[in-house]
Amino acid sequence: MAEQAYDGSCHCGAVAYSARLDLEAPVMSCNCSHCRRKGFLLAFVQPDAFDLQKGREALSEYRFNKEQIAHLFCSTCGVQSFAEGKGPGGQAMVAVNVRCLEGVDPDQLAIQKVDGASF
Repeated sequence: MAEQAYDGSCHCGAVAYSARLDLEAPVMSCNCSHCRRKGFLLAFVQPDAFDLQKGREALSEYRFNKEQIAHLFCSTCGVQSFAEGKGPGGQAMVAVNVRCLEGVDPDQLAIQKVDGASF
């Protein structure tokens, strides 16, 4: 496992975090109406592998469908760099938008396509 720490943020820098991820594992590209429109590439971590360093007060929340995921976005620049919620089975998780991580080239990642539009 090649887990390592990455720094991430929104576009304006009001929201910043670090996350321990294994980006040798495939990241998820979902075709649901939300992810498709925003172009997310997601990696999922346990909450203890995620540290929001600043910006909780700058976040706005959007929920849809089953409302299990708090889609959090910067109220200044609008970028959704991560989300918090529950995965299948009800376990807490953080979905990190790997496009918001410093030093990560999304074109070099293995991508797993998920048919979220069918959920």
